[in-house]
Amino acid sequence: MSDEIRPPVRSVAVTGATGIVGTAIRQHLSSRYDLRLITRRKEAFPSTIADLQDPSALVAAFEGMQAVVHLAAAATVEASWPEVLSVNIAGTYNVFEAARSANVDCVVFASSNHVIGMNEVDNAPQLYELDNDLVWDTKTEVRPDSLYGASKVFGEALGRYYADNYGLRVICLRIGSVLAGDDPRSEDVVKGSAWLKLTPEQAFARLRATWMSQRDCAELISKSLQATAVDWAVVYGVSNNPRLFWDLRPAADLVGFVPQDAAPV
Repeated sequence: MSDEIRPPVRSVAVTGATGIVGTAIRQHLSSRYDLRLITRRKEAFPSTIADLQDPSALVAAFEGMQAVVHLAAAATVEASWPEVLSVNIAGTYNVFEAARSANVDCVVFASSNHVIGMNEVDNAPQLYELDNDLVWDTKTEVRPDSLYGASKVFGEALGRYYADNYGLRVICLRIGSVLAGDDPRSEDVVKGSAWLKLTPEQAFARLRATWMSQRDCAELISKSLQATAVDWAVVYGVSNNPRLFWDLRPAADLVGFVPQDAAPV
């Protein structure tokens, strides 16, 4: 925790503004923040065009902003090495360096539960049963289940480096399952669990633990932006589900996040 008194965050640049979480931010936080939405191309909504591979464009996009929410990524466990290297490794470095160069105070980094994903792989599908009490916290050793997961480990480590060496305030969010339709009963649930080779019944059981509503996701991001006394943190984020196997206490203790929604039993 920092003794420095920082002003409340009002101006926020958002990379990956067209994605599912970016859409949640646009819908739930646009009235609370001055958002500068960063996209790769012209969109139906007003945005600032900048590619993650263009450091100077990122610096210009971040100028005058207090914070950056970095969402843009090759975001599937099936992502290839060229995608991961270009977007999640080099692109994430460019974002942190551009934030430093533009004198941004805070970066909220969209990490992933996949940084410890092999724990889930080893314990599924019994892990999803409501009477299973296995829980992992942020002290659990990283065990990425994919190149995507490994790239998020890199992003967290890079964030720590920028926090320690440049005074950037960095909060990494290991986000659960945020769905485009925001419906934990959607058939997208089955598609999204294909990498685990679950039956449809098991996939829905998994969502009882991993679902995060768009409203809760946006609120976790907002709470992280406003946790101005926190210099560095890694927290998990899901809704208040009937089964939880990622520890939500750090999110409550460090940034004050208490989820309001819950997946159905």
